[in-house]
Amino acid sequence: MILNKISCLHLIVLCCAISAFPIGIAASESESSNSPLPDQESTDIANSTISTFRAALEQDGFMVQEGDIGFFDVIGFYDEGLVQNCFGNNPATPYLVFWLPPGPGQTGRSLLVNPKGFAADWHLRPDEAVVYIGRTPPECSYFSYRSYVFEKFYPDEGEYKHVFGDLGDTLNLKTIKTEGTPDGEEGDPFNQTTIIISTADQGINERIRNASESAGYPASIINTDVIPSSILNMGLDNRSDTLAFVIRLNFFKDELAGTAYVNDPPGTVLRITPMQPTEPYLYKMPELSVRGSGNASELDLMPTLNELRKAILDRYSSLNATELETHVWLYTPPLGWDGIQRGVMVLGPNRDTTYLNTTPFILGNNSNEFIIVYGVNHAATGKATYSNFALYGADILNGVGCVNSQNLSGTAEEYLPGNPMGSYLYVWKVARNCTGDPHCLEIPSGVKAYGIDLDQPATVGFRAYLEKNMTIGPSYDEILYDRAIKFA
Repeated sequence: MILNKISCLHLIVLCCAISAFPIGIAASESESSNSPLPDQESTDIANSTISTFRAALEQDGFMVQEGDIGFFDVIGFYDEGLVQNCFGNNPATPYLVFWLPPGPGQTGRSLLVNPKGFAADWHLRPDEAVVYIGRTPPECSYFSYRSYVFEKFYPDEGEYKHVFGDLGDTLNLKTIKTEGTPDGEEGDPFNQTTIIISTADQGINERIRNASESAGYPASIINTDVIPSSILNMGLDNRSDTLAFVIRLNFFKDELAGTAYVNDPPGTVLRITPMQPTEPYLYKMPELSVRGSGNASELDLMPTLNELRKAILDRYSSLNATELETHVWLYTPPLGWDGIQRGVMVLGPNRDTTYLNTTPFILGNNSNEFIIVYGVNHAATGKATYSNFALYGADILNGVGCVNSQNLSGTAEEYLPGNPMGSYLYVWKVARNCTGDPHCLEIPSGVKAYGIDLDQPATVGFRAYLEKNMTIGPSYDEILYDRAIKFA
């Protein structure tokens, strides 16, 4: 079965299966399994190269500690009481994170710690770095790498606040430097060796690059993820911010290859600390990609979208209809900056997508009670590489099921027979019991945060990832908002 042609509920099953293990168990446990190369001979070569890299770093005066890369089961963490909500997780995304050992002399605490003592939310000195050496995912609709501020300390108030804000643009399948896309050129970004250096210090970045090149890694595959220290409190004490690093992956072409990648990510993550403090040479704020291509032609579909609305209302005219308002869920000018300045939770956003959602509703278990979700298939119009809609519990923001743009293709044509624009639109039902309807998403209950109970409010969320021919998500000004109607 091709994964990008199935519903997102299959991905929930995948993630549930992984989350049955203890925190961090999906991370590699040995140097050989951490290898970025697949066969044994290549594995031995890769491990030798990593050992040479570590030796070069140590010779240059760095302490090198190895961490893990593992699955981040946000819904499982919520059910265990480790997080306050599910951060509006995309059910199509198995999230991977870096789990790091504490820094030398660290006194600050972390919230998410695995049995090894490694944390998913870690402290970092401004002269430290985190380095990933590994392979990008196998072919999929989307992947990206991004650092975040997880908890931020506000000295004037003397307290930490949950922010979970992104710190800039992602390294995604259109921008990352790999063996297949050297220096970010066009090519094949999948299943390719890459290096990512996350640091706030330009001098440290340069020394790590020199060490990696001396170990045989070409400069053309090395990426720098800039951590902007000017808006952070970096350090290892109990008044310093905690950071996180998230890898997103969506819709693998080969399901088995994708599952294997998530279960055992082929890479090594290192925490690198200078033994002797050096004069800091900190990065300034990084430049951000500008949203919007200027192409707003999708809005020409407004008359067809309104025609589709009328056709839906006519089909279910015997039922009461409540049209749900769709609005911007998370604003895009960069959310991390907004969350940091206001001290509010912004749910771990990503500049590669838009975020819309509906007003909340209650969905009962009645054959005549359901939601019709409809709108423009943004992937069909070119405003997205892929898009989806997902169902959330409105209180804890737990994403429990979704449908992606490939499944949605052509589903509006039966409502708009003979309309040539109908191929750009979609219609899908959401219900508690789909009774075999192939164009219906069934929402479970009674399974804790993996479902939405019958008395709990729900909302529909919409994403549109990576406008075609761009390296970032589309502008809200250039897309038609998705819609939903509740019938009862």
